[in-house]
Amino acid sequence: MSKTSGKTAKRTPEGKRARQIQTRQRQQAQAARSVREARRDSSRRPVWIIVGVLVAVLAVTVLYLIYQGSQGKQNTATGGGSGFKHVAGQPGIGAAAPAFTLASSSGGQISLGDFRGKSVLLYFQEGLSCQPCWDQIKDLEQNQAALKSAGVDAVVSITTDPANLIGRKVADEKLSTAVLSDPDLQVSRAYEANQYGMMGDMRDGHSFILVGPDGTIRWRADYGGAPDYTMFLPTQKMLADLTAERKP
Repeated sequence: MSKTSGKTAKRTPEGKRARQIQTRQRQQAQAARSVREARRDSSRRPVWIIVGVLVAVLAVTVLYLIYQGSQGKQNTATGGGSGFKHVAGQPGIGAAAPAFTLASSSGGQISLGDFRGKSVLLYFQEGLSCQPCWDQIKDLEQNQAALKSAGVDAVVSITTDPANLIGRKVADEKLSTAVLSDPDLQVSRAYEANQYGMMGDMRDGHSFILVGPDGTIRWRADYGGAPDYTMFLPTQKMLADLTAERKP
C-alpha cells in the first residue's frame, strides 16, 4: 500500500463527518424556513375571521343572558318546604284557570267546570312512558286523607296519550283517579305544562296546579324542569310546598 493510499484511508471518516454535519445544517435550515413560513401564514390570516369568531361568541353570550333573564321573569325558582326544586310557571297564582273539556280514562268527558265550587288539583304528567308518573298518582290515592286535610277536594291528571291507552294503563295500575287525554296539547299549552318535560315541548313535565272553587289558580309547582327532571315526589312533600306557597 502506498503512502498516498494510506493517507486517503485515514481521511475517509473525516469526510463522512463533514457530510453528516452538512446534512444536519441543511435540515436545520429547512426547519427554520418552515417555522418562518408558518409565522408569515399566521400573520396573513384575514382579520375578518378573528372578528367573526368574536362576534359569534358575543352573540351566544347575549342570547344566553336574555334566556336566563326571561326565565327569571316568567318563573320563580324555589326549593319550597319539600326540598324539591321547582318553579311556578304561567298562568300562575291569581290567574283564571283555562277552561277545558277532555276525554277521560273512565269513558265520557270531564270539564274543569265540573269542579266549580271545589278545589281541584290538576296533575300534568308525561304519560305512558313515565312509570314514576303513575306511581305518583298511586301515591296521591294512598294519601287522600292528607289531601282532604290540605283542602284538596279532587285530583285530576292530564297527559297527552290517547284515551283508550290511558284507560288500559289506569286499569292495569288499579287506579281510580280520572286521567284525561290531551293528544293535541291544546290544554297543556294553555297551562304551559309542556315546558317542563324531558321529551321537549311535545309532552308535559311534572306540574301540579291547584284551582280554587272560584276557578282561579291558588298554587302552582312545576317539578319537571331541567336539570333535575323530578318525575316523582312523595305526596307529603308536595303538600308541604302547597301549604307554604298557596294563596287563599
